[in-house]
Amino acid sequence: MRLAIVVTVSILDDARPGMNPDIRPQDDLFGHVNGRWLDETEIPSDRSSWGPFVELADVAEQQVRDIITSLAQTPAEELDEDAAKIGDLFASFMDTEAIDRLGVRPIEPLLNAVEGLRDVRDLAAFLGEFERIGGAGLFGSYVDTDDRNSDRYLFHISQGGLGLPDESYYRDDKFADIRDKYLAYLTRLLELGGHTDAAAAAQLVLDVDTRLAKGHWERAETRDVQKTYNLMTLAELKELSPSFDWEAYAINLGGSAETIAETCVRQPSYLAHLSTVLDEVEMEQWKAWLLSHVLRSSAAYLPDEFVQTNFDFYGRTLNGTPELRERWKRGVALVEGAIGEAVGKVYVERHFPPESKAMMDDLVDNLLKAYRVSIEGLDWMTEETKQRAYEKLATFRPKIAYPDKFRDYSLLQVRADDLMGNVAASSAYETDRELAKIGSPVDRDEWFMLPQTVNAYYNPGTNEICFPAGILQKPFFSPDATAAENYGGIGSVIGHEIGHGFDDQGAQYDGAGNLNDWWTHDDKAAFEVKTKALIEQYDAFEPRNLPGEKVNGELTVGENIGDLGGLTIGHRAFVIAAGGEASVEDRQSLFMNWAYCWRTKRRKEQDLQYLTIDPHSPPEFRANIVRNLDEFHEVFETSADDALWIAPEDRVRIW
Repeated sequence: MRLAIVVTVSILDDARPGMNPDIRPQDDLFGHVNGRWLDETEIPSDRSSWGPFVELADVAEQQVRDIITSLAQTPAEELDEDAAKIGDLFASFMDTEAIDRLGVRPIEPLLNAVEGLRDVRDLAAFLGEFERIGGAGLFGSYVDTDDRNSDRYLFHISQGGLGLPDESYYRDDKFADIRDKYLAYLTRLLELGGHTDAAAAAQLVLDVDTRLAKGHWERAETRDVQKTYNLMTLAELKELSPSFDWEAYAINLGGSAETIAETCVRQPSYLAHLSTVLDEVEMEQWKAWLLSHVLRSSAAYLPDEFVQTNFDFYGRTLNGTPELRERWKRGVALVEGAIGEAVGKVYVERHFPPESKAMMDDLVDNLLKAYRVSIEGLDWMTEETKQRAYEKLATFRPKIAYPDKFRDYSLLQVRADDLMGNVAASSAYETDRELAKIGSPVDRDEWFMLPQTVNAYYNPGTNEICFPAGILQKPFFSPDATAAENYGGIGSVIGHEIGHGFDDQGAQYDGAGNLNDWWTHDDKAAFEVKTKALIEQYDAFEPRNLPGEKVNGELTVGENIGDLGGLTIGHRAFVIAAGGEASVEDRQSLFMNWAYCWRTKRRKEQDLQYLTIDPHSPPEFRANIVRNLDEFHEVFETSADDALWIAPEDRVRIW
């Protein structure tokens, strides 16, 4: 009876709308905190999911719209160059009369270029030009630090070319209906693009996709930082995939042979497979495939029938979203994608209180201290490896709220009456900015998220953790929240991101951001035993919204380690901050805010897609990772009869 009294009092003190007291936290913390909300909440018709993350993103979106609107009302002579570009970009997207009047004319040069292709060399050159202005080709490319020499940038190549979310969509029977709808979508899209035999062309596109998919690595395998590090010279790249003209591609992308003099190829067997496909597929079939890519990448900026056709498949079919988002919301997304840091500069001036940054500095310091204390107490790690872990921990670089220096957009030129030109110009600007990194010193002050983003990240190549201003709001963080709430929210998020530096892949990088084996053999073996136990635990989980489906423990293990370590260290940091005297009620409040932060409801279509491709576990299992924490079992006084009970010897505790 004492347990019921303790829990009931705590719930009353920490009551939140949408909780279900009929579900005991000992059985299902996620359901206890969010159960009624899940039953009663309707996902907005233009969203595929809903919850605190999306709600905060919606608020930020409205705030950005207000920024754009206020700039539009400011006399031109009072605007700086970036402010004028923000207004012109948004105006070009909102001018639907001009878009309807122009029809497909803005993409006719691309359509004509596809029709004029003669051979695979032409194809490679076209793809370079197409990717430069934002299109997607046969593979993905990006510039990042060298995983074995983090003081330099490298060109990276990864598998790609597919119109469906993952290679499994082309072979798994459970996706047969989606393949049929994809074919119908392609047919309609090609009809709109003026193809004279759209149905036959759509089948050709699906056939090429299917052939490319056969060369793709399974998604969990693509996480392996050792297997995906394959440094190649240009000569080796040509030998691996001789049918693709790499120099023509690089030059038309905006680079040169020097750009790809050395390249990190993440899935070499895919490029070898691609070379065979290039040899065997006829040029007329490639033209149909490329035409579909041009139309798909341009659809959002063409007349409404293109927009609706694209949304019908990618929004309704794949994500279950009933309604297209209002045009202004899509316009905000365009502006943020093109000139987002300029918007972010205004955003933080208007919406981020300076005192929050100082509080976050303290929180991060406390989390780093708590990690050190936790490492000191590990019984499975030798002192030698612990010392190296301390060294890495000491070099973590926090980035909070916004960059010290915002991006320079002076080279970007836009016009209020040229939407497609603006899309091409902004993409080309970003391509040039990225390619210019090669051969230049590594900029460790660069941010990879915008200040208004509701998210956070860890980057192993620079050993940095980043928490944009957008996520530094309730329920994650607030100057007015209790310490328990802040540590259960942003504190555990901070711990999660630090934890990525010590997850199954991040732990292979040293503090300088290089792949470097800093573990003893025995310690690595002990770590792998714990990792394997977490994989097996998650492999057994069946999402409540997808009966019969299972979580992919191998795909999600990195994020699960991040959640496990994040919450463990968040709790430890809170207790340290409280002088070691944290009450049971406050500690319960911490766990409940953790579960509240993962309050998420998704449409079934998106649930299935994410279960297939997302390295994060479904929200219910992120919240209920508490089953592995002794601290959770202690403060909620669980027993072997409770659904979240795990015997102490079977609980997975890594950090």
